[in-house]
Amino acid sequence: MDLQDRLDAFKADFISGRWLRQPTKEALDTMSRATAELIKTGQAQRAKKAGDAAPEFTLKDPDGNPVSSRERLARGPLVISFYRGVWCPYCNLELQALQAALPDIATRGASLVAISPQTAPNSRKSQRENKLGFPILSDVRSEVANAFGIRFALPDYLVELYKGFKNDLPVFNDDPSWVLPMPARYVIGTDGTIAYSEVNPDYTQRPDPSELLPVLDRLKASKAA
Repeated sequence: MDLQDRLDAFKADFISGRWLRQPTKEALDTMSRATAELIKTGQAQRAKKAGDAAPEFTLKDPDGNPVSSRERLARGPLVISFYRGVWCPYCNLELQALQAALPDIATRGASLVAISPQTAPNSRKSQRENKLGFPILSDVRSEVANAFGIRFALPDYLVELYKGFKNDLPVFNDDPSWVLPMPARYVIGTDGTIAYSEVNPDYTQRPDPSELLPVLDRLKASKAA
């Protein structure tokens, strides 16, 4: 089962109430409205894309160690997944799929990181519960996400719904602003140029990690040529 099949199955369970108590029609309509409005802004089309120079960053892993994109790229291509947080089941399913693909990514000479606005303790929890072999880096106030053009502010009506779901982002992120990154995945070549980008304002839609492998193969072949 590929990632999107797993996401679709979870969404069906969520809507039916098999995951938690069944959400109200009003709650489902609110989430759909927020997604539709974010799509309508066109922000995803304005985000960094293939062919653009990738913003450089140095972020801390859950143990407080700095991780530099420049240092990673000196060793090979870098795969980045922007992760909303431990509270997002769709995001956790994506992390699990990326973990399953990690050996294939590594054999192609690339490394993998996730970037999240959440606090280090929440990232440690995410890594533990999803059994990850790659780090989740702390993007304080989503500044790196903003550099990639994918940070957005939640509308007030969605903030109220999240509060009702106990998704208190200021607590999860230690940041009073209600901002998140759009789900996004990037492959950056060793020259710092983005070779692959996938940004989707609909958080229930994610590409399968297998899509990364031909990109990494091309980068490896071009380096060998």
